[in-house]
Amino acid sequence: MDEKKSRPQDKWDAKAGMVPKTYKVKKAAAEEFAALCKQQGIAVGIKLSELMAEYVAEHGKDIDSTND
Repeated sequence: MDEKKSRPQDKWDAKAGMVPKTYKVKKAAAEEFAALCKQQGIAVGIKLSELMAEYVAEHGKDIDSTND
């Protein structure tokens, strides 16, 4: 099997703590979200990261109390 070649972007991603993730979402929702992000001049990944951070900040305490 061929060994995967390392790219400069891979090194930067690892240093920055970036990981690829795959989620299934409704096509229409994803397309609308991407179009709105483009219209506002913001990258989809950046906005998703912001939304995830907000959600964790608001609900993260719920995780701690349910894992006891």
